[in-house]
This record gives sequence, C-alpha cells and structure tokens, in this order.
Amino acid sequence: MTNLAIDENRLDSRRRRLIFRAWHRGIREIDLILGQYVDAHIAKMSDQTVSELEYIMSFEDRDLLGWITREVSIPAEVDSALFRDIINYCSRINFN
Repeated sequence: MTNLAIDENRLDSRRRRLIFRAWHRGIREIDLILGQYVDAHIAKMSDQTVSELEYIMSFEDRDLLGWITREVSIPAEVDSALFRDIINYCSRINFN
C-alpha cells in the first residue's frame, strides 16, 4: 500500500515501522490520511519530527479523525505545526 516512490530499504527500522503503522491503524480513513502523509514525508523527517509523529499516532483513530476533520477541537498537546501540516495535506488528498 505504500508509495513506490520511497525506497523503504533505505529507511531505518523506526521509519519503516511508522509506515506500516500509518497504513494499518483500524479506521480506513485514518489509514489513507496517515499512510499517504507518512509515505510522502517520512524520508525527509528529522528524528525530532519522527518522535512527534509517533506521539500523534499514539492517539486513538476516532480522536485523530475528529481533530483532522475539525469536528472536535484539537487539544493543545496535539496542535502543532506537524499536525497542521497533516490536516493541510489531508485537504489535498483525492480519495476517489
């Protein structure tokens, strides 16, 4: 399911695990959002950004979906430049 443009063999195990986790969350919408976002950005993320992404991905899918769709206010501990970038990226995804 991952984007063939990235060579997973060149990524460290931490980043490869994040790719897998992003595509295998549980709620299909979150799989598509996070999976595509991670595929597009993981290779160029700093270790600090990867840590922040791991933190964001530690939340329940229903919470993430509510925040991303803005049906629920984003809590301060999640509201970051990275999370806003995920939201902006989601708005550009063509789900058709």
